[in-house]
Amino acid sequence: MLLKYRRFRRNYLRPVLFVLLFLFTIDALFLIRRRPDTHRANLDVDRRSLFSSPTGNISVFIASVHRNTEIMQRSAWNQAVLDLVDFFGAENIHVSAVESGSQDETKEALMDLKASLDVRRASNTVSLGLTVWEQLEEIDTRPPPNAREPGWIWNVAESQFELRRIPYLANVRNQAMAPLKQLQSEGRKFDKVLWLNDVVFDVEDIVTLFNTRDNNYAAACSMDYKVSPLYYDTFALRDDLGLKTVSLHWPWFQSPTSRASAELNAPIRVTSCWNGIVAFDSAPFYANPPLQFRGIDDTLADLHLEGSECCLIHADNYLTSEKGVWLNPNVRVAYGVNAYYQIRTNRFPNPFWTVVGAWINRLMSWRVGVQSQLENRVVRSRLEQWKLETPDGDLPRYEPGEACLINEMQIMWSNGWKHL
Repeated sequence: MLLKYRRFRRNYLRPVLFVLLFLFTIDALFLIRRRPDTHRANLDVDRRSLFSSPTGNISVFIASVHRNTEIMQRSAWNQAVLDLVDFFGAENIHVSAVESGSQDETKEALMDLKASLDVRRASNTVSLGLTVWEQLEEIDTRPPPNAREPGWIWNVAESQFELRRIPYLANVRNQAMAPLKQLQSEGRKFDKVLWLNDVVFDVEDIVTLFNTRDNNYAAACSMDYKVSPLYYDTFALRDDLGLKTVSLHWPWFQSPTSRASAELNAPIRVTSCWNGIVAFDSAPFYANPPLQFRGIDDTLADLHLEGSECCLIHADNYLTSEKGVWLNPNVRVAYGVNAYYQIRTNRFPNPFWTVVGAWINRLMSWRVGVQSQLENRVVRSRLEQWKLETPDGDLPRYEPGEACLINEMQIMWSNGWKHL
């Protein structure tokens, strides 16, 4: 029997393995040869030629929210914001930052930023919110069982209301956007609304992002990383079919169209993205009523569904259907200095991760596709149930951000959040 196996391995198995190895090698070489060649924007040009706006300079409303971001601010973020002010001009920038609930010295780091902005005569609004203890008190100040309030959801296991995470975040983001209206009343309007997470970035990243598709988009996003080469923000990213990504590895997507664009390192049409940094055409924020962040309706969340405010904003944006939401894979930011330098290469991905990423996506596509179908079926059935339960006399219930919905329930908890 042993001799027969050895003869079989010599006569059949080895040749098959050699053929498979040969085919894999050819495929790997083909993938590496076709991998995208990334060339970031050249900054050695006059900034007036980079953008088209009535004044010849682009004006930017920069918004951010902060909680325990001191390390990032002191290591990179504050200086990067100041570099943006120096590049675009203080007269063309307003910085709006909102903080609450920090346990470190985020408040002090923001005040240091404010002082530097004031020196540059760059207008700014820095709002220091609740202390961690005040935030805990806010979370624990629950409505009585018979008196539901907006933004609260019933916890059956504990027989009490819990504060929903997404509406809470949406309110904080809207607070950061509030100065836009006040500045408009003072005669200042901005071309772009730029949202910054606590990520490492530089001026070139922002210029590249603004120039996405020759400045033709409703919104344009970067790609964000904590550990290279795995991207981070799975909550808000959806491909052009509204589907989640196949994996955290390039080329990421289920949709053939989105994946093909990723393989070319071209701007990728998506349903939603955020991914560290997002630039908006400002027009919808000046509309009447203005575009705002929100969570899904409490009654829909009751059915154990949730959707990111960073995804729903695109579903509500009237420019999304006209200009589209685009992911720019040439803009890569990170939640740490070391990770940022790892993903800032001239060729991305490198040869090894080109082959690994391609094969991971091939092997994962079928399983993720099945999982997506099952989750989408659950989400759609609950969404239909919610629509059917519209109270008599009310307008038919409608949620435009169906692609954002996931089978989760998220609440504020202790000094963070958790799933129910």
